[in-house]
Amino acid sequence: MTIRLGLQINNFSYGASGQADVADLFPTVIAQAQEADNAGFDSVFLMDHFYQLPGIGSPDQPMLEAYTALGALATATENVALGTLVTGNTYRNPTLLAKAITTLDVISQGRAILGLGTGWFELEHDQLGYEFGTFTDRFNKLDEGLQIILPMLKGERATFTGKYYRTQEAFANPRFREHIPLMIGGSGEKKTIPLAARHFDHLNIIAGFDQLARKLDVVRQRCEEIDRDPATLETSMLVGAFIGGPEDGVDPNSIPDEFKQSTVAGSVEQIAEQIKSKVLDAGIDGVILYVPTQIFGYQPGQIAALGEALKPLVTG
Repeated sequence: MTIRLGLQINNFSYGASGQADVADLFPTVIAQAQEADNAGFDSVFLMDHFYQLPGIGSPDQPMLEAYTALGALATATENVALGTLVTGNTYRNPTLLAKAITTLDVISQGRAILGLGTGWFELEHDQLGYEFGTFTDRFNKLDEGLQIILPMLKGERATFTGKYYRTQEAFANPRFREHIPLMIGGSGEKKTIPLAARHFDHLNIIAGFDQLARKLDVVRQRCEEIDRDPATLETSMLVGAFIGGPEDGVDPNSIPDEFKQSTVAGSVEQIAEQIKSKVLDAGIDGVILYVPTQIFGYQPGQIAALGEALKPLVTG
């Protein structure tokens, strides 16, 4: 697996009103995924949420269930890998998740990526009836879940009894590949990065531009401690891209402080320069972009322009 240039679709409200005709919603999602597919992006991701996130919109704004939508996108695209950035482990029994991702891999003919994380959006858990608990609880659930999911992805029968989950010879059939790439999202130096070093192919680092160098140092240390070549654990960063200038309503100075360390703004060429200097030159292998369509709507051609500007930088 190589994730060098990805697109995350994190919003399903298009236009200045923040709402869209539901009949136009998924065709707009397909259009974005197909534009990325045709522009040379190697991956397309959805969020695994049921409510829209703070900072993007209000909880009642449209949010598609990720794996249902990914299955549909698999039939509408040809080349891009497909996954979530990232799946909340707390939302599904591990055996159900193993079945969902192996099914997506069959539908997409080997293009599924399993992105995993502990889950963090407390409002969703409270309102939808999922146990939230402490971060330690959620991390331990993820650790147990992996002991079930990983064997199932390999075609083995998983028998496991833990504090949170139990299975008896659970298996997933059919499977398209012997190995579905594994991605984890986070940057915790005591838990997440060591877990990434032990089990995962890819680490999506959730940190600001100014923290990337340190996080990569920790990645190298944790890999070397278990005799893993750090180069075999790919890294990426999720970055927001505001495309345009003042005449388009894009003002870099208006970006909220909490997003300034993970957002770039300007012309496509300026965005490419910023991603090179702030992300790639720091040693991160790739970038996954989202375009804030909740503000300006979906603008056909923007994703393709980003692909054209960035692909030479991420492919060497």
